[in-house]
Amino acid sequence: MMEATGIRPLVSSSTDGMYHEIMSEKPRTYRKVERARREAETRLKITRAAVDLHETRGPANTTVTDIARMAGVSRMTVYNHFPNDVDLFAACSSHWATRNPFPDASSWDGIDDPRKRLTAGLEELYGWYGEKQEMLGMVFRDLPLVPALAEVMTEFWSSYVDAIVATLARGWRASPTGLDAALRLAVDFNTWRSLSASGLDDPAAARLVARMVTGVTESSRSVRHAET
Repeated sequence: MMEATGIRPLVSSSTDGMYHEIMSEKPRTYRKVERARREAETRLKITRAAVDLHETRGPANTTVTDIARMAGVSRMTVYNHFPNDVDLFAACSSHWATRNPFPDASSWDGIDDPRKRLTAGLEELYGWYGEKQEMLGMVFRDLPLVPALAEVMTEFWSSYVDAIVATLARGWRASPTGLDAALRLAVDFNTWRSLSASGLDDPAAARLVARMVTGVTESSRSVRHAET
């Protein structure tokens, strides 16, 4: 009919095929996006369940069955998202750290006096330890018992400790070895917990430890002076 009147089709056969191909691609793309969204939600649900259990029971006492039950999924679903314990602990650590930001050591850089910088830094760090002691206590308690947790924490926690020690070490007159050891003891979670258990509040504990580190640096200087 169109050809008889000299009117050309608005859509050629090749264009029509392309149109249908594009239209059929849209549902496939939507399904892929929707599937990815559901998978991300499931992964997050599993991660949250694991974090909650790690904080209340501890990593050593948390099983895949426990996580699956709390997340409302099957054990196989947990394994599909996290094939091994290292993957699970890495996801949990990242999730927890995002929602519980560590004290920012760069904020202490403006304090030139190293003892004042140490006191301020420890007071902030010890306050954070007090707020997060449930999770940190469980993690550090179970660290020697769970190799996968130790593997993740070696990178996750050690890098943070290295950063704050480097900030706190600036400006002291002491041997690097002795100072590094003293500062690592000062920022250790178990140091704070021991001082807190003895009845010291965070500011008092920070001042005490700062004096102890100062004593270490002065002792180191005296030894070096005697040797010369």
